[in-house]
Amino acid sequence: MQNSVRAIENGQKNNDWNLISSEFDKLTNQVNRLTSGFDAQPLPKFYIKVIADIEEALVEAGQKEKGPKKKTSSAKGLNLMKQKIKKITKQYEEKLQEYKKDPEAFMEEEEEEPAPSPVRSKEIGKSVSFAAAATSEKEDDGFTTVGKTGRAVVSAAKVNVFEKLAEVLSNRGKKNTDRDEQIAILENLLDCAASPFQEILVLLTLIPSRFDINFSMVDHMQISVWKKVEKEINQLLEILETTGSSFMISEDAEELDHDNKDVVPKEGETVKIRGSVVSLVERLDDEFTKSLQSIDPHTTDYIDRLRDEPALYTVLVRTQSYLEKHNMRSVLPRIIIRRLEHLYYKPEQVIQSTEKIARTMLPKYIKSDIITAEEPQQLIHQLCAYLYKQDTSVLRTRAMLCHIYHYALHKHFHTARDMLLMSHLQESIHQADISTQILYNRTVVQIGLCAFRDGLIKEAHACLQEIQGTGRAKELLAQGFQAQRYGQQSTPELEQLERQRQLPFHMHINLELLECVFLTCSMLLEIPAQAQAGPNNKRAISRPFRRLLDYNERQAFAGPPENTRDHIMSAAKALASGEWERARDFILAIKIWNLMPDAEVIKNMLVQKIQEEGLRTYLFTYASYYTTVSLAQLGTMFGLPVSRVSAIVSKMIWNEELAASLDQVSQSVILHWVEPSRLQVLALQFAEKTANLVDQNERLLTSGRDRQND
Repeated sequence: MQNSVRAIENGQKNNDWNLISSEFDKLTNQVNRLTSGFDAQPLPKFYIKVIADIEEALVEAGQKEKGPKKKTSSAKGLNLMKQKIKKITKQYEEKLQEYKKDPEAFMEEEEEEPAPSPVRSKEIGKSVSFAAAATSEKEDDGFTTVGKTGRAVVSAAKVNVFEKLAEVLSNRGKKNTDRDEQIAILENLLDCAASPFQEILVLLTLIPSRFDINFSMVDHMQISVWKKVEKEINQLLEILETTGSSFMISEDAEELDHDNKDVVPKEGETVKIRGSVVSLVERLDDEFTKSLQSIDPHTTDYIDRLRDEPALYTVLVRTQSYLEKHNMRSVLPRIIIRRLEHLYYKPEQVIQSTEKIARTMLPKYIKSDIITAEEPQQLIHQLCAYLYKQDTSVLRTRAMLCHIYHYALHKHFHTARDMLLMSHLQESIHQADISTQILYNRTVVQIGLCAFRDGLIKEAHACLQEIQGTGRAKELLAQGFQAQRYGQQSTPELEQLERQRQLPFHMHINLELLECVFLTCSMLLEIPAQAQAGPNNKRAISRPFRRLLDYNERQAFAGPPENTRDHIMSAAKALASGEWERARDFILAIKIWNLMPDAEVIKNMLVQKIQEEGLRTYLFTYASYYTTVSLAQLGTMFGLPVSRVSAIVSKMIWNEELAASLDQVSQSVILHWVEPSRLQVLALQFAEKTANLVDQNERLLTSGRDRQND
């Protein structure tokens, strides 16, 4: 500080107002640090002298200004200094008047020596104690008792919790405030708190201060700090629960004026404290998600982090119980939706274990009147049913999508499909926020996978076509970044937002399995349709599948299949030529089927579908070469019972796919050759041209959208 004073004196001699301004700022910051905090010292009297000297120098400089003009930079520094002195003289007006009356007497008074600043060691970190507060009433030998953490132990009687808390709050958010130091002070205050009211106020300041350490939108909070916050939120809820209805934390409560005195509620009285437990729990949940997004999912660290989820879920259940008890219906849905989003994508066994762990971690007096079910399906139903009654449309939409997803995950295809169709979400989902659109995409994909497990190939293809057919499944499901197209620019802000939307790895839907299911469904639909329409037909049920098949057929050298796509393309070519057994072997050789539940049941279903579609393809391809075909012969060729062959052929005749009749006596199919009339030929040509026109329009529309996105 003395160096700054000398520099200011030199600046006055040289009339260098830029130097005076910068050095005065340094001096002011040093004085502010010295006079604030728990180790606060009296205001140095030389600082008042410096202010008075600068004030006189400014008056003299103002008189000289009437002469020749100064240089621009010097004049700028002078004007800046005038503003600073004008502001600071109001703050120290009494001291300045006292100094101006008798400067010598003012400076001759003894100044108290500043107390030594607290020791900072690497092991303790930036810990701050109440040593200064204790040493102001010096003990016998000048020693201070130190606790296990390295901080000075001070009795609660020596510290006014409310005053120190007010100081911390006044410094929060300022530029030069040391956040770690503030947290250490609050931890000490929590130890010194002597009543529930004091503990609540300190915790409501300490928890947000821990969140302030990590001000980045991308980086996650340190796991050790996260666990401390989780423990402190539980501590806060425990205090609120054990005090009954004496204290209530509410967002719409008025600021409590307690004159730095402890508040003890009377019997039957409820003291409302301004704050938000829900916001703290939501932030804790968000930080947990951010940490899962940042940790490599293929390491043990990710598994270790996932083990903290039951503790977080327990906090959500406990918060829900507290809100129910105090009838806070306006914020209760925010906790219910968080609880639902931790459960909806999990199998029933995992939900049961999560609930069981939560019950063991919670005190026995924690109960809920809204959610009473223990069975997973009933639990999800009760959570969603509560949210359906809310006025906020976003909550209703997300609850509906979570409910549908859960049904689809547990093989209730028709229930999930009917709920989606009756909700009409597909008509308005484009107006929703991006996270809700991602949830919608996940739900549609899960319905498609559910239909496939039930053997409903057409329905599965229709659902998966919407997402997988675009070629951007990874991006639409928030499971990764799509490679940028040529000429398409992306800003760092957009990339950061995209990164924040990514789902944690344990919530992902396997993209390779999704592609495998989609291509298998496409094969079972496309190959018979292609055989029925003939070789010159350009109309396709699944364009992505047709492109892959055309590319595969153009290859000069066809080696053995190496990946999932190759296996499905080889199976498609074998099925088209009537070799259903080879097609079956190629499909069953895909190892990814083992990732699905009930893998053997799914494999048997696929074999049956390949046999049936192989029969249909064979009849479409070779119908023109036969007049009659025995049903028994067809059954032998495709490994199907005669009754099943008869049912398939009858359906084809009924749908006018096959020009034939069934002879029940001889158990054979009599095939008819019908020459199309001129009108029918022209109608087929017209239909083909119309299909081509629609295809071109869709391509133009897609390219137009891409240009708009660019």
